Amino acid sequence: DGDVLDVFGGAFMPLPPKKYAELFRAKIEKHEVNVYLVNTGWTGGAYGVGKRMDIVATRNIVAAILDGSIEKAPMSAPDRHFQLQFPTELGSIDPTVLDPSKAWADNGAFEAMCSKLSAMYAKNWTKYVKDPFMAALSNYGPGGAALL
Repeated sequence: DGDVLDVFGGAFMPLPPKKYAELFRAKIEKHEVNVYLVNTGWTGGAYGVGKRMDIVATRNIVAAILDGSIEKAPMSAPDRHFQLQFPTELGSIDPTVLDPSKAWADNGAFEAMCSKLSAMYAKNWTKYVKDPFMAALSNYGPGGAALL
């Protein structure tokens, strides 16, 4: 099924994306856990402009997740592109690492990249919304309004 390659890591996922979404949701519900997306890749601009995420900051973020201190951290409002929230303060971690918009020197370039990526995501997601389970998830990503 060609759809698999449309998701990150698709070459390593032999099942349709829906199956992984169902498994992920079941595990979240069974174990009553929060889910965190930690940027371990690139920040501060497109390739050639930005830089790799600082490994010490990444480790400190993961430590805050594991020890539960992230639960007490003040959180941002959901962003308008992806409905993601992030801690605005988290121990000694530089706030520019926590807020991706502050990591980019060119805010216009940041907004343009967010708009481009969210539009690409929304376009790709249209392949999955015929299925009621996947359609229900549409409200939680780009173009949705579950958290806004």
